[in-house]
Amino acid sequence: MEVSESRDPDVINVMVYGVISWTLGFILLRKAVFPNRSFEFCNRLISTIHAFLAVTLASISVQNWRCPICPLASKSSSFQMQTLSVSCSYLIYDMVCCHFDKKVSLDNTIHHLVSIVGIAAGLAYQKCGSEMVAALWITEISSPFLHLREILKEIGYKGTDLNLAADIGFAVIFSFARMVGGPYLTYVTLFANVPFLIKAMALGLQLVSAYWFYKIVRMIRFKLNNRSTLKKS
Repeated sequence: MEVSESRDPDVINVMVYGVISWTLGFILLRKAVFPNRSFEFCNRLISTIHAFLAVTLASISVQNWRCPICPLASKSSSFQMQTLSVSCSYLIYDMVCCHFDKKVSLDNTIHHLVSIVGIAAGLAYQKCGSEMVAALWITEISSPFLHLREILKEIGYKGTDLNLAADIGFAVIFSFARMVGGPYLTYVTLFANVPFLIKAMALGLQLVSAYWFYKIVRMIRFKLNNRSTLKKS
């Protein structure tokens, strides 16, 4: 299957302006709004804004809620491509931004690269818009809780019931989205008439999700066991 020769100029513009906007937003938060907060705190606020925006745009782009991933392997709509471009611009910003912080993790970098390549492939082929915005919805629906749990720690709620509730909320939503919706979406993508690169990226993203699911289960078990031990003592 060949890459489409007709490129939507709006997609390029959205990506360029998106990277600039996310960067300026972070600088504004870091320098003017929360100068006393950490680098990670401000970046997580930007990530939370993106998560809400991505889920909203992905939801709006669904053509039929009776079958959210229909039509399969079809030409992407202009709105779907712009939605994916917004998230691709964020992922580019976030991958670069994280390397300016002291906390750089290999699994997070791999996740960024897999997601960027996958979205770029979808934009280049101009296909699989329905499947890709569904993947965007699945991957971002748990993100606000992911960032909330870390934000709560920085503002003094580490080890509290509120922080534990955020941990559990994140674990439940992540598990349902990534380990129920994710495998189904990966399955239909692998067996659909779509470019090989998109299939590879779908499988790669699901493998990364499975690895994070394993780490999340360990984290929740540790926190619950630790909390039970503290209560007994």
